[in-house]
Amino acid sequence: MEEHLGITVFATKSEGIKGVIKQRPEDFFVEEVSQYPPPSSGKHVIARVTARNWETHRLIEQLASLLHIPPEFIGYAGIKDKRAVTTQLMSFPVSMERVRNVHLADVTIDILYRSARPVYPGKLIGNRFAITIRDVEGDTDAVESIMKEVQELGFIPNFFGVQRFGIMRPITHVVGRHLLKNEMEKAVMTYIANPLEGESEESYRPRKFLEETGDFSAALPKYPEKLAFERRVIQYLAAHPGEWKEALFQLPKNLIRMFLHAYQSYLFNRILSRRMTEGLSFFKAYEGDIIIPCDTGIEVQSREGIQVTPTNLRKINHQIERHRCFPSGAIIGYDTVWAEGKMGIMEKKILEEEDISEQEFTMPHLPEFACRGLRRITAIPLKTIRWNFEGKNLHLKFFLPKGCYATTVLREIMKAEVTHY
Repeated sequence: MEEHLGITVFATKSEGIKGVIKQRPEDFFVEEVSQYPPPSSGKHVIARVTARNWETHRLIEQLASLLHIPPEFIGYAGIKDKRAVTTQLMSFPVSMERVRNVHLADVTIDILYRSARPVYPGKLIGNRFAITIRDVEGDTDAVESIMKEVQELGFIPNFFGVQRFGIMRPITHVVGRHLLKNEMEKAVMTYIANPLEGESEESYRPRKFLEETGDFSAALPKYPEKLAFERRVIQYLAAHPGEWKEALFQLPKNLIRMFLHAYQSYLFNRILSRRMTEGLSFFKAYEGDIIIPCDTGIEVQSREGIQVTPTNLRKINHQIERHRCFPSGAIIGYDTVWAEGKMGIMEKKILEEEDISEQEFTMPHLPEFACRGLRRITAIPLKTIRWNFEGKNLHLKFFLPKGCYATTVLREIMKAEVTHY
């Protein structure tokens, strides 16, 4: 179970089949279902980028370097899995010729057209997944049992998956909490040092050295080149001891923002886990809930919602069955929209247990990273999941709306160690 990520419960009761994913990148295909900017003679080149075994932030940095533009000039809709083969839409404010001349290992760029608009974050419909779970422990009966339960349930709890926090180093939310509390030294050292059992030896040893010695100059040559962001921060601190805030800004702003969003995600996971362990359904509405309408497509996160009352409760649950709306939980930030009733009590109790206040999310010490509150649906409708069991390998194909994680589906099927996702 992923208690350290705020997840403490399963929706399914069948025995998991264990196994492992991502033994090779080709075991995890992700194809973005994009929202395309309108074609025009504008300055942005719109292209589909297919990458094998690339972390999104590092890919953006490399592409920006080759195009001689700042990373923030490159438009993309969402973060993709690293150990995978991913296809997504991107925009580049340069000539087609410059994009055509970019050559990067395990990356293919298919130029589509030009547009006056870039690709904006969050502007996608969802993702199609084709995933292989290898070394399944169960037999055919076990696989059929869990797959039947998943299909009959029809919904999956909409937890933020392990990728949100880091698989081998699930610390992004810990860094985010330190940033929220203005604990800059702890935030930086949690990211660049803080060795964790299970990570590779070439990463563990230099992190342990830095944790124990605090010697940035001596630590720098010990860090492998692949830890480029960590090296950037360490190099700065070697030259500017004690300048923790400035060291943090050696990282891409999107990554800093991701730390804070990861902490918000951890809080949401705790709220959804609490709802389920307290006996409330994650796909039915109760008095006091806030539901998010989905009349024109599934809206996973929103500030808009409808309060559930005794007079509309029956109608709303009928609409949930038709996938026209869904219950929601709080993504806590400043100006949070709180539920009432049992759900509202749970949401505020989590805030109290974490010893944080809503106001802290205004980030007065880092105002450009202020985090506003949202609502997030608690259930993902799983309309169709195709599967095929061959030997000891289970092959899956399914679609999820934007902002939903494939590992939330896989964890219900596998019930494996978190490092296997």
